Amino acid sequence: MNFLSTNNSSSPDDIIPVNIISPKTPSTLTYEQNNEHYMQTFSTWNEHEQVCFVENLLKHMQSHQHGQVNLYLLPMLKRDFIGRLAFHGLAHVSEKILGYLDDQSLSSTELVCREWYHVISEGMLWKKLIERKFLSDSLWRGLVDRRGLSKYLFRQLKINDEKPKRHDFYRQLYPQILCDIKQLESNWRTGTFQLEKIQCRSQSSKGVYCLQYDDEKIISGLRDNTIKIWDRKSLECIQVLTGHNGSVLCLQYDEKVIVTGSSDSTVRVWNVKTGELLNTLLHHCEAVLHLRFINGTMVTCSKDRSIAVWQMNSPADITIRRVLVGHRAAVNVVDFDDKYIVSASGDRTIKVWDTTTCEFVRTLLGHKRGIACLQYRDKIVVSGSSDNTIRVWDIECGVCLRILEGHDELVRCIRFDSKRIVSGAYDGKIKIWDLQAALDPRSQTSSLCIKTLTEHTGRVFRLQFDEFQIISSSHDDTILCFNFLQPESTSLALQKHSSPSALGRCQIQTTNFLPSPLKTMNSSDNDNTNESASNVFQSQASVHSTTSSSSSSG
Repeated sequence: MNFLSTNNSSSPDDIIPVNIISPKTPSTLTYEQNNEHYMQTFSTWNEHEQVCFVENLLKHMQSHQHGQVNLYLLPMLKRDFIGRLAFHGLAHVSEKILGYLDDQSLSSTELVCREWYHVISEGMLWKKLIERKFLSDSLWRGLVDRRGLSKYLFRQLKINDEKPKRHDFYRQLYPQILCDIKQLESNWRTGTFQLEKIQCRSQSSKGVYCLQYDDEKIISGLRDNTIKIWDRKSLECIQVLTGHNGSVLCLQYDEKVIVTGSSDSTVRVWNVKTGELLNTLLHHCEAVLHLRFINGTMVTCSKDRSIAVWQMNSPADITIRRVLVGHRAAVNVVDFDDKYIVSASGDRTIKVWDTTTCEFVRTLLGHKRGIACLQYRDKIVVSGSSDNTIRVWDIECGVCLRILEGHDELVRCIRFDSKRIVSGAYDGKIKIWDLQAALDPRSQTSSLCIKTLTEHTGRVFRLQFDEFQIISSSHDDTILCFNFLQPESTSLALQKHSSPSALGRCQIQTTNFLPSPLKTMNSSDNDNTNESASNVFQSQASVHSTTSSSSSSG
């Protein structure tokens, strides 16, 4: 069977024909007389006898003869199993087999023959490949959602009598998504983004200490004692929560509650949908600098040098499980998972505690001054300090793996995912670092910082990010949204133009959306800085991380 034939038709006994070109030599008289007789005799033997006879023949042949036999034998052993399965009405099995291929292999498989292309086309294997990526890769999932393509996946929604998309649509969509991802990575490295700005317009003291966001909203904690909720699309303030008697220094929310900590020493629990105050927790005797909660456990830390571990049975039923004491200055930040609680303090140390038993495990030493922020995930701790450096640690052995230098002032906030570290500092700068390069001891120091963003005009208090954006807040009373995903108008034109495109070959016009520098810092903001600092910071730390992990950040 010829794989390249356009009129291919698979049958149960398909064997690929092969013509062996050998030197023309005249047949002997003996061969002509006895060939037919030998073949008839051979056909009367059973399979075992035939195999034994051929084996003996091969033993009596020369090596070059073995080579000629091999050229003839190998193609005979090949079968078009994909085509044969389809011939027997088992095309779904063929689709299942080809469904395990990656994009390059699937693209090559389409070119084998008409039957194979038909199996791929009818099985919608490019659509299924996109769906697998959607389920397994957060970058693909986020990109598909942001482009509004999820309606074309899985069970397609019928909109305005639109016909269901066919194979060609998904065959063109896949490389277009790849190009979008490539462009997105390039935008991170070149600092190409769209900038959106929220002016918080605080009534009294200015500054946004903490925030968390998702696709619908941004929730921020402000220096003027309020919690403001912003619509993610319109950037309009849709709700203001009041009740704290001091600056809102830290917050975290989930689908049910918002939990906030304040310089008034209280932790308050709010209904995330209605904004109703559900509970006020009184334990710490000084400002609550940071908090984290997950799976019924909450950890808070304070300027009073203590860490409180809480059991959250319900918004109205939250009790203290354990108080951890060991730091010699304000505890500025905590993070935890099922194994470890990690805390950092103005005493220059990071302490590790067992989450289950709350027993002390180890201390990480290295920072020259107080530690302002950290994040812990996947055995890695990244911390920022008032010594202007960032350190990357292995939590299991307590070793510092890398020191990142570049900020001119105190590093106030830090986040990282599997690719990047993003830091914000009192120098007003946001820096993007290559995490994988930082973890590689062979990497040059000069290659670690990918980009520096200087759009804030005041100290950067808090930031969070995901694969597509950074959202940050500052003493300049603004929240900035850096969107690294290019506009849809320059991408996915295939929905209007259906000309074929080769996999991995797509060219997209890229526009640099880098905004012009903002105005200089308002002098009145500078005048108010020292007023709140005395209520928030310990002498050596001078700073704290102000919010917990966002559902949309790493």
